[in-house]
Amino acid sequence: MSHTHTNLLIHIIFSTKDRMPLIDSDINPRLHAYLGGIVRELKGTALSVNGTMDHVHMLIGLPPTVALSDVVRVTKANSSRWIHEQIVDKKFGWQSGYGAFSVSQSKAQTVLAYIAHQEAHHRKISFK
Repeated sequence: MSHTHTNLLIHIIFSTKDRMPLIDSDINPRLHAYLGGIVRELKGTALSVNGTMDHVHMLIGLPPTVALSDVVRVTKANSSRWIHEQIVDKKFGWQSGYGAFSVSQSKAQTVLAYIAHQEAHHRKISFK
């Protein structure tokens, strides 16, 4: 694919099982870094990863050779395993399904700001 150019920006959101508030401030930054590492291992680019105690937002860039569903499946499975290794006393799981939305380059900064301010956003507006 030497003559192929893409700019596939995807905003992905997924939550903990039953929206349980299991992502506390101790694990939060490490989990976000780990999620970004998984995306990089899949040849993607993690532009931003953030969230609250019950869900995660990611803005990622994907190469054209990687299916979005594969990225989400591998990201959720590997991060769930990692959390179980880090926090053995919590019953953690991701909810099935996810939200994913394409983002134009012209709106990338808006989405990055939205992801960066998740805590403040959800203090004002409940996801439920």
